[in-house]
Amino acid sequence: MAIKLSEKPLHCIHQEYPNKTAHIINNANEVSLSPKALHPSFYGCFDWHSSVHGHWMLVRLLKTKPGLSIAKDIEKILDESFQKENLQIEADYFTKYQLTSTFERTYGWAWILKLDEELTNWENPKAKIWHENLKPLTDKILNSWKQYLPKQTYPNRTGVHPNTAFAMAFAIDWARANKDKVFENQLMEKAKYFFLKDEKTPAYLEPDGSDFFSPSLEIADLMRRVLPQNEFVKWLNKFYEKRSLENIEKIPVVSDLSDYQTVHLVGLSFSKAWCMKGIAKSLPHNHPLKNNFQKTATIFLNNGLPLLFQGNYGGDHWLASFAVYALED
Repeated sequence: MAIKLSEKPLHCIHQEYPNKTAHIINNANEVSLSPKALHPSFYGCFDWHSSVHGHWMLVRLLKTKPGLSIAKDIEKILDESFQKENLQIEADYFTKYQLTSTFERTYGWAWILKLDEELTNWENPKAKIWHENLKPLTDKILNSWKQYLPKQTYPNRTGVHPNTAFAMAFAIDWARANKDKVFENQLMEKAKYFFLKDEKTPAYLEPDGSDFFSPSLEIADLMRRVLPQNEFVKWLNKFYEKRSLENIEKIPVVSDLSDYQTVHLVGLSFSKAWCMKGIAKSLPHNHPLKNNFQKTATIFLNNGLPLLFQGNYGGDHWLASFAVYALED
């Protein structure tokens, strides 16, 4: 399974086209810039953020399964992507061009921190070099986030990239792994400001037609990181009503795997699985949702994995990363 999954990012990390750039063209001189010219490390996999989490996935597999038969292939790819000069260009992108302050905010930012977190706690000589080379970009993202968070008045409660709760959850994980208490406290206070008073969330309306996140489950997955267990249980019991719980446990209907937007719903199965697993782990043994979410997470995984291998590039360029994260314990 690990090898089959790894084939997805291995295939696309050096595939420059098709490409959905998020670069804002400021003048005629920038019209001819290719994805690789703008982003020499993260130009493949259709878009910047998918390339980033494809790299995270390869790092994760190499770190946890070093005996893979394709380990050398993975290492070679990562050596190329994590070249110091290329990652410096990635970092410089945020100051070299105008209007880059919103580039990949906050989804891509979250995956950069997840990638950095994976390298942070890996006692491997190569990983230490990669981690050091990534640092200018990580620092740039971190500074951007610390400047943005105090100004973010409202959360994005969407089921796609701008989802605030998803990004903040990954950011908290990074802050704890790197012992950045200032950033951690900033995130925790903002999470409470955004979501602590939420009750009776309208999850019975989920999903939208191209969602790969459950807005409600992402919030719950964030708040389990923020609140002590007893406070989290009280909050969760008020957060979900029966009809919303029944709805979020339904398998997403994916009518067309070849459609680049509809295929997002395969990713929804994976993100629901990882949220439910994390929430269940945070609940006491006697809470009724603990076993229920554990079982439902397995159902979502079993539904999503076969679909991952049946689509086209619309899913191939990103879904394997979601699957690997959802398969984590």
